[in-house]
Amino acid sequence: MKKFILVVEDDSRNRKLIRDLLDVKGYEVAEAANGKDALAMVDVRLPDLILMDIQMPIMDGYEAAQMLKGSARTRAIPVWALTSYAMPGDEKKIRDIGCDAYITKPIDTRAFLLRVEKHFAAV
Repeated sequence: MKKFILVVEDDSRNRKLIRDLLDVKGYEVAEAANGKDALAMVDVRLPDLILMDIQMPIMDGYEAAQMLKGSARTRAIPVWALTSYAMPGDEKKIRDIGCDAYITKPIDTRAFLLRVEKHFAAV
């Protein structure tokens, strides 16, 4: 069965890039433009992985990740932060809210796909 990945990113070009990369590898991909929409989508279907931008309108990735990790129904879903925040302390702050991984943008497409494949090979 295909792994289902939810991409939460407000920039349509970044969403398209990530979706296209994952599509080529055979993953099923859904997209949301903000944390509020992502939470609504997760209520309908639980993804195997969530790739979450941190800085978004309406509901940012911090709040959405905290809500996901605070719920018994969704806390086990891996949430990977995709962010342009790359200052000292940013990764710790993002991991402290419950994100399972931290990927800086712009993403290294080859390394990104390898990381996703390794993740699913290990579970």
